[in-house]
Amino acid sequence: MLDYAALAALAAVVREGSFERAARSLHVTPSAISQRIRLLEERMGGALIVRGQPCTATEAGRRLCRHVDEVRLLEQQLQTALPALSPEEALPRVPLPIAVNADSLATWAAPALAVFGASQPVLLQVLIDDQDHTAERLRSGAVLAAITGSARPAAGCNSRPLGAMRYRAAASPAFMRQHFAEGVGAGSLARAPSLAFDAKDELQERWVRRLCHRHVELPSHRLPSTQAFVTATLAGMGWALHPESLIAEHLAEGTLVELVSDLPLDVPLHWQHARAASGLLDGLTSMVLLAARAALRQGEELEE
Repeated sequence: MLDYAALAALAAVVREGSFERAARSLHVTPSAISQRIRLLEERMGGALIVRGQPCTATEAGRRLCRHVDEVRLLEQQLQTALPALSPEEALPRVPLPIAVNADSLATWAAPALAVFGASQPVLLQVLIDDQDHTAERLRSGAVLAAITGSARPAAGCNSRPLGAMRYRAAASPAFMRQHFAEGVGAGSLARAPSLAFDAKDELQERWVRRLCHRHVELPSHRLPSTQAFVTATLAGMGWALHPESLIAEHLAEGTLVELVSDLPLDVPLHWQHARAASGLLDGLTSMVLLAARAALRQGEELEE
């Protein structure tokens, strides 16, 4: 039999990134976490955790992390169907880890996740990462589902298209006068400060490559917040790609203007989830798909 207390410790270390944070999340001591991991590794005959900053799972560790998350969902589903299994206990809330890109969370995804979390016996654990990197969270075993830019499913997962998020390159009128008075091209873009979410954010570079047909090295501020992007752009800190829905009012009012008229960037998104036979995961999938189809651009609406 597997030691599920040890498996819970393993999953917590992978999700939290360290033994100390895992211990806090499980309300035990770091030494207890370390002992559980050590005993589990001895039983499995190899390393399950790569110690580092952050700690990551080995291939065997990833499979065990996904297994324990799926077992939690299946146990909760069984208790829902057979309440006599625990007649004196309230239905437990089970952790449901997912990865979401920041722009989806700031626009269309948060309402759907909030409704699901309020109505179902789960504890949603949302990790934020770039849409081109959330699939790695699935492969690492850290999450059971993710909104990702990749259509190719991770091992053991299904992939469903969501539609595309449309972005507009925008800046304040004063910024445009200061930096792009002679037009928007490779030279001016190489000098004008841009905004980037973090080191993984390549949206601005993708848009510039589409405009200039070559790579341009962009000077950029790092600002890891979708809402802060808008605030900083309004203040003239830099130019950036923004979700169209988030800046539509500013574009209409003229407080923001497009760098190049009618040159949007459409970013296709996909929902990937573990193939666990779980009603909760199926319910979350249905809610995410419904919200995406209402908010994102579908097939015939996409920019070629």
